[in-house]
Amino acid sequence: MRTSRWTAVPAALVLLATGFPVATAAPPSAPACAALAGTDIPASVMSLPTSGGRVTSATVTTSVVSGKTIEYCRVDADIFPVDPAAPAIKMRVALPAGWNHKAIMFGGGGYNGTIPDLTANVPFGPADQPAPLARGYATFASDSGHQQGPAALPSLDGSFGVNDEALRNFAAGDALKKTHDASRYLIRQAYHAKPAEVYFAGGSTGGREALVVAQRWPEAFDGVISAYPAWNNLAEVLYLGHLTQILSRPGAFPGPDKQTLLYTSVIGACDGLDGVADGVVSNPGGCHFDPRTLRCPDGADTGPGCLSDPQIAAVTAMSTRFEWPYRIASGETGYPGFPFLSGADMRTPFLGFGTTAPANPMPLTSGYGMQYWDQWVKYFLTRDPGHDPLAVDPGDPGPWLDRISRLSTIQDRNDVDLRPFAARGGKLILLHGAADELVSDRSTSDYYRRVRAELGPRTTDGFLRYYVVPGANHANAGTPAFAAGWDSLSALERWVEKGQSPADPVVTDTRHQRTRPLCEYPEWPRYRAGDPDRASSFVCTR
Repeated sequence: MRTSRWTAVPAALVLLATGFPVATAAPPSAPACAALAGTDIPASVMSLPTSGGRVTSATVTTSVVSGKTIEYCRVDADIFPVDPAAPAIKMRVALPAGWNHKAIMFGGGGYNGTIPDLTANVPFGPADQPAPLARGYATFASDSGHQQGPAALPSLDGSFGVNDEALRNFAAGDALKKTHDASRYLIRQAYHAKPAEVYFAGGSTGGREALVVAQRWPEAFDGVISAYPAWNNLAEVLYLGHLTQILSRPGAFPGPDKQTLLYTSVIGACDGLDGVADGVVSNPGGCHFDPRTLRCPDGADTGPGCLSDPQIAAVTAMSTRFEWPYRIASGETGYPGFPFLSGADMRTPFLGFGTTAPANPMPLTSGYGMQYWDQWVKYFLTRDPGHDPLAVDPGDPGPWLDRISRLSTIQDRNDVDLRPFAARGGKLILLHGAADELVSDRSTSDYYRRVRAELGPRTTDGFLRYYVVPGANHANAGTPAFAAGWDSLSALERWVEKGQSPADPVVTDTRHQRTRPLCEYPEWPRYRAGDPDRASSFVCTR
């Protein structure tokens, strides 16, 4: 029987000038994996209030990760709440036998409620480079403080929002720091050493979480990857509610055929504006498509080959900034809407419009954003599971205004002053797809501009890089025009550990096996000459 390296004789360690013990010839050893089971996690090791925690299981696991057979100790634990009525935070740590003395935390998605896959790659990760666990990282994550109900669609159970502690764990990000602190404690217990660097990677809700940890706990992570971040969560929720109301009007919902019509019409009008017709609109800002060109005769719905007046109004609203005529505590005043390149692509209808108009009760075939709004109204706003989501008007919330304002202080912790993170040497890589149908890249660009205005160009350039990927959608869902893959983790490592900032990065379309330069915002790749499938044939321009 093969002997697990988790029971091997301890390897020699040497203390480097950094103060962190690093393995010499052999991987660092630790107590037998099973001995971690039942380990108490003291409340004192966590900087936010908890009732402590406990390891519920610890087992040696072997998995094929990025084509490599990886042996690791899978540790599951609960972090106990202060409020007895609140659910525990369920967390997991993967401790590889060949530890590289680094750790990475993964963010979640949607309303969370499940623990992310610790063997996965970072968002928009490359197909030809190993995932963090296969590189020797200790990986960790949690369900953010609640467990998804069995009947809900993935990441769309908001029922935990009726409990204040569970709400803060998710929406304010408190579970992130609690999980970070507990995981570092378990890593020290296992390896008798601290990680030399700790990173964070997440997309969507996880992208928002990445920005939260950089802002709220600047000393906790050395580097952060934030992809398609829903950073102003409440602002987007109000916009989604606005769109839900519009799409629920009689005749307003464009069915699948009309969504396809809209998408192909936009591509036909704007694809070649970047110098090459390749199915990717590289300069969305230069695409000024007017949906009225698809108007049915007299504005009536006469079939799949045109849009009625109510449908034109609906798709126009989706691409238009929504502003609410009242003040909320976060200071947000609106949400910028989506370009026509997103939400119209029937290759991912569930994330965009969906295939069914929103209604009460909300159909499971309506768009993801409509279902997100439904859960938010029921459990965050009204805390009434029977409340009609269409009865709340984000433009005129009436008696719900005070509650919306209160929730904005929890969900939109969007202070863009990242000076403490930058000052301690933290690095941030920010990514978004220009065809994202669930979180608008316009919103992320707004975040970047705010950071730059607050910190100044020099400070911002010293710690932050922002890239918009043409043709990429939300999390490479379905069959996107450009399935983005880039080794952002290696780029982050070089920046944090060697002081080498990203230089001329190249992103791969893993679906079509073509490459493009990854241009720093606000630049975009313009075709110059040569093979249109090669990044060298493009130049970044404004």
